[in-house]
Amino acid sequence: MIYTVTFNPSLDYIVSVPNFKVGQTNRTQTEEMLAGGKGVNVSFVLNHLGIENTALGFVAGFTGKEIRRRIEEEGVRSDFITVKSGCSRINFKLKNYDGTEVNGQGPAILPEEVEQLLTKLDVLQRGDVLILAGSIPGSIPDSIYKTIMERLAQRDILISVDATRDLLLNVLENHPFLIKPNHHELGEIFGVSIAERSEVIPYAKRLQEMGARNVLVSMGGKGAVLVAEDGSEYEMPAPQGKLVNAVGAGDSMVAGFISGWLEKKDYAHAFKMGISAGSASAFSEGLATKEEVMNIYKTL
Repeated sequence: MIYTVTFNPSLDYIVSVPNFKVGQTNRTQTEEMLAGGKGVNVSFVLNHLGIENTALGFVAGFTGKEIRRRIEEEGVRSDFITVKSGCSRINFKLKNYDGTEVNGQGPAILPEEVEQLLTKLDVLQRGDVLILAGSIPGSIPDSIYKTIMERLAQRDILISVDATRDLLLNVLENHPFLIKPNHHELGEIFGVSIAERSEVIPYAKRLQEMGARNVLVSMGGKGAVLVAEDGSEYEMPAPQGKLVNAVGAGDSMVAGFISGWLEKKDYAHAFKMGISAGSASAFSEGLATKEEVMNIYKTL
């Protein structure tokens, strides 16, 4: 079984506002509301690819109920913990202005609620896959991903981590199966600017030296790079297509890679599936469907 964990899921309120002006009343031209969060996105794309999975995490308040409803409406099994206070966050995203968004904080999560999640994860067994993705609320220490990995050590579980800075660096000595920084995040870790695929490999190898088994680096319109555990290296430009919505593309890449690896245990195939899924989501209004993913895969 595959499990995803999203500590801070959200309702993503995505609007288009032509000619947005600060300090004035603006009106939306289009709007939509989606259940969001990196792990949630991974669950959705895995589900689209026909791979059963369970979404775990925390929800709170009326927004939490809506997040859970929308996830289950998509056909994804959910096992979220409802926390006692606060509300799950609403993230406001301006579609016309790429990267412009206002993200909420999310609820405070108590230590005993974290323990409930750890207890749920105790059911994982050999051969299961765990995907830890996204930010955490300020009430939880940034060692939480490491705590989870240490608790599950010796069980032969494939663990993927898609996080930034300390959340990511803290887990490397626990040898995650997959980490997926983007090139900006990779550059921030080492204090450099990375613009080209050829510049990624030395730094990805340094992350391997620090403990990561496979390092998949997304680069948006410039493609992606994989430095694999078996010593192989792969890089590929982004497929041709029109960028429609970059939200969730990186999460889709993780889902595609994991699905490809589970299918054939082949890094070249997993890498192509990751590129295909990430690009298919970027070229779509929503998250990639299996048909969209495979149409791109056939062109690579």
